[in-house]
Amino acid sequence: MSRALRALTAAALLVPLAACSSSAPDDAGPAAEAAGFPYTVTNCGVRTTYEAPPERAVTMNQHATEVMLELGLADRLVGTAYLDDKVLPKYEKAYKSVPVLAEEYPSYEKLLATDPDFVYGGYASAFLAGDGRSRSALAESGIESRLNVEGCAKRAVSMDDVYREVREVGSTFGVRERADTWVSGAKRELAATEQKTKGGKPASVFVYDSGDKTAFTLGGRGIGNDIVERAGGRNVFADLGRSFGDASWEKVVERKPEVVVILDYGATSVAQKKKRLLDDPVLADVPAIRNKRFAVLPLSDVVTGVRAPEAVRKLAAQL
Repeated sequence: MSRALRALTAAALLVPLAACSSSAPDDAGPAAEAAGFPYTVTNCGVRTTYEAPPERAVTMNQHATEVMLELGLADRLVGTAYLDDKVLPKYEKAYKSVPVLAEEYPSYEKLLATDPDFVYGGYASAFLAGDGRSRSALAESGIESRLNVEGCAKRAVSMDDVYREVREVGSTFGVRERADTWVSGAKRELAATEQKTKGGKPASVFVYDSGDKTAFTLGGRGIGNDIVERAGGRNVFADLGRSFGDASWEKVVERKPEVVVILDYGATSVAQKKKRLLDDPVLADVPAIRNKRFAVLPLSDVVTGVRAPEAVRKLAAQL
């Protein structure tokens, strides 16, 4: 019987899956997994108390999936959905062990068919009420949820929010030590990169995601802006008050970026995006276009996930 059906017909029959599951990471026994519970966290306005770690999770969006895989939680995943680009090579084996529910978002019915006890979304669109997947609808079916902190941010997101995201997911699943270990490594990596970029004059950067009539670009609210700055750049659209948004081509020309960072994902290739920019006569006098100064990052590098520290190093090398 599915979790949703139990919730609708006899809520009293709900049995916590953690109590009957025998799955656990190789390096932690049941007693270790129970440490730190009950755990209470407020995520994007939703306060939740976990009596035990979730055992049947579904991830929606690649950066949510990769946080789980980095923390060694593939055995807790009963489904995943919506890749923007390829998972990192170090995650490929674990990723292939998890059922892919849909190329984009699964229907609510398909999601419920996996009998999840937890759904983790990377973008707010993972929980659109119009698609029947709102967090409140999931809660009514006895399913807890989490939205990546960038999905509800009211201020600019920074690397501290990446650390918070990883630590809170680690705590939710009873593997906080793994999360802390990752954060320590990420801080060391960032410190090494920033030591190399310190003292240089920031290059002005225009991030090109997509768009023809307007440029869909990186704003100042998301982790991508922090990545650009830490890598030794200055986002020319940092004044755009969201993670991503549209800007006019006239504004691109006016702000004279020295480097264009192309985001690599989807059906349009980097080569096609580069050609579109180089062939546009309106952009001919933009320094980055005139000097053919391009850098490339996968889209998954510039969202609040475990790729962010490495993305700083990769971009710094290109700038």
